[in-house]
Amino acid sequence: MTDVALVTGAGGALGAEVARALSKRGDRVVLVDGTRSKARLDQLAATLNGAIAVVGDLTDDATWDEALPRIERELGALPSLAALIAGAWRGGQPLYGEKDHDTWRTMMSANLETVHVSLTRLLPAMVAGKHGSIVVVGSRAVAQPWTSAGAAAYATSKSAVVALAQTVAAEVLDAGVRVNAILPSTMDTPANRAAMPSVDPARWVSLGSAAGVIAFLLSDAARDVSGAALPVYGRA
Repeated sequence: MTDVALVTGAGGALGAEVARALSKRGDRVVLVDGTRSKARLDQLAATLNGAIAVVGDLTDDATWDEALPRIERELGALPSLAALIAGAWRGGQPLYGEKDHDTWRTMMSANLETVHVSLTRLLPAMVAGKHGSIVVVGSRAVAQPWTSAGAAAYATSKSAVVALAQTVAAEVLDAGVRVNAILPSTMDTPANRAAMPSVDPARWVSLGSAAGVIAFLLSDAARDVSGAALPVYGRA
């Protein structure tokens, strides 16, 4: 039987690309994102054989309490693969210039807490079944935090995500579950092209390339890889 693969942030450019790659290889895909992405999730699900869409707040246990029984009921199993892509970016000024804590709290919730809650809800079944693989999305800022001057909250949240993933990887390794991270530089997305029209996007990381790395880490071909944080920099 094929695996059930859950993708958070599936309404975004990278999440949708990963979902397509996993569906194409035969995984049964669960698309997860917030309520603002419902239309995009429904459209994507309609193009992927047997995919289902879950809409809700990833940091809210109520979302998971409703989603996990539904996934098992409709797809026949709980997820044994997961790409935790949901996240956000916010920056633009040095930390000392911030007038409130809104950016910090937003980055910690969108980038770290979504992964934290997702891991706590997905890992128990994987550990019990002694089978599973999860990939989280960090950033080049994890390895080169000085490149995120003006976006300290973002860099910190992504660094925490990778530290969490690598710690959890050690906790679940003997149970046959793997957890890895990728560290992309600038992604070639429509949003980034609109925000940086003067930059050559050919130097950025293509969506297909990043999705391919994630799909590899979620495959049996990467069965001996866990706790890794793989640079995916392109030429940026």
